Amino acid sequence: MPFASAGCNPGLEKTKEAAWRWADFHGVELSPVARKKMIRTRPELWISLIFPTASQQHLDLFCQWLFWAFLVDDEFDDGPAGRDPRMCGSAITRLVEVLDGAVAHSAMELTLEELRNRTYRDRSTAWVRQFRRDTVAWLWTYYAEAVERAAGQVPSRAQFVKHRRDSVAMQPFLDLHEITAGIDLTDAARSLPAYVALRDAVTDHSGLCNDICSFEKEAAMGYEHNAVRLIQRDRGCTLQEAVDEAGIQLARIAERVRRAERDLVVEMDAAKMEGAERIALERCVRDYRGLVRGDFDYHARAERYTRPDLVEPEDRSELSRFFAA
Repeated sequence: MPFASAGCNPGLEKTKEAAWRWADFHGVELSPVARKKMIRTRPELWISLIFPTASQQHLDLFCQWLFWAFLVDDEFDDGPAGRDPRMCGSAITRLVEVLDGAVAHSAMELTLEELRNRTYRDRSTAWVRQFRRDTVAWLWTYYAEAVERAAGQVPSRAQFVKHRRDSVAMQPFLDLHEITAGIDLTDAARSLPAYVALRDAVTDHSGLCNDICSFEKEAAMGYEHNAVRLIQRDRGCTLQEAVDEAGIQLARIAERVRRAERDLVVEMDAAKMEGAERIALERCVRDYRGLVRGDFDYHARAERYTRPDLVEPEDRSELSRFFAA
């Protein structure tokens, strides 16, 4: 890991308390197993490592987004919707409709509506369009996985890299970064090839780091959409050899972050970007390094990843009650 830690936000404990109060207030009543899983996941730790200088208000908002996202992830990874494309597609369609302004009904829809309203406040049309696109792309990856499971298919490694770029859900949080950074990237800035490459590298690093740390837990549940598992399948190698190769790839992705940073300077000069546009992109470069390091440190500290032996299967034959209207 070539990037230095930016530390942890001192508001961690307050944002943890705020997240659980928020979930309880909106009727997201987790089962005992799901509650223990969320406690071990520690969304407040990831948010506090990723956004070490965010205000308490922003930290709370972002943590509540992550809390919600982990509930979605567990539902479609571990629940019946992840193995029933029709159920999965229907649930995701409803969430996307609510994100776009439809009337909310279930607890998960109501919390999404509340998060949407707080997040979109004072944001530009361009930013909302970007955040909406990234969030919807993430949600529909669960449907793609459900279809492949039902068809008995697994993606190629090349296909999976593209899929994982959306499924790891990092892109929406890169958008949220702009809120706490006090910036609003222009479409021209977002379209610079080096900025796109930088976002992709940051996202790819998070996805692969997650897969390395999640492999044992996911293997026990028969989950095939994992980079380590795909390496093992393609090469016919041992688990340790697959993990070693994934570790080499992780280091190469960190170098891609550095290369994109250098290229971005050249491209900003070529595009004659000055003033607020350039300052905003330079802020992204500075903060993204800490974001990569914070994500890396989180995976080494949260029991969701460090203690696969604590996984408790939850017997669910239908969508969890907080998804049902």
